[in-house]
Amino acid sequence: MTLFYNPQILTEEPVEMTQLNLPPSPERLAHINIEASVYNILKNIGEEPEREGLLNTPNRVARMFDELTSGYHIEPEKMINGAVFDVDYDEMVVVKDIDFYSLCEHHLLPFYGRAHVAYMPNGKVIGLSKIPRIVEMFARRLQIQEQMTSQIASFLQDTLNPQGVAVVVEGAHMCSMMRGVKKENAKMKTSKMLGIFKEDQATRREFIAHINQQSLGF
Repeated sequence: MTLFYNPQILTEEPVEMTQLNLPPSPERLAHINIEASVYNILKNIGEEPEREGLLNTPNRVARMFDELTSGYHIEPEKMINGAVFDVDYDEMVVVKDIDFYSLCEHHLLPFYGRAHVAYMPNGKVIGLSKIPRIVEMFARRLQIQEQMTSQIASFLQDTLNPQGVAVVVEGAHMCSMMRGVKKENAKMKTSKMLGIFKEDQATRREFIAHINQQSLGF
């Protein structure tokens, strides 16, 4: 039985959908079910969801998840929006220090850091702003860093068919900083090399040199 949580009626038991005059949209139903889940979590950890400070917390958390998991709802073709161009350029393109924030799929705790992305064109380049958007699309999901790194590289490879793609991601994970092993200074670095970046050591070294180089001061 599908249950419906009415944020206007803060009771321990959700209201059945059959008691409503109109069924909510799938998006609204998902939002409301998240609210109900948060309400139940608060109740089961010993809190009082009806008190002032928590009264709107279920709604806030539901809206937060809408934002933090927005990558599931992005259509890649619309996101690229035709920004792939035929260009006579075959040297390395590097976009570094791309900030990202994601959620660990194991504990739903944040991990965050920077991504560095490069590709070697094969007659086509992509608009500069699209590379951070690609990182964002895969970060705004429940993730593990290894998978996110591979997804970014594979997407660029499939979209541009370049000579190769390289992605390095550096991340700090709250699931190992504030719980469990509690090592706040531990950082994780993952990489994915495709094509010429995997096959040619000199190309790979050039990429690593680029991302290790100090950024411009503006």
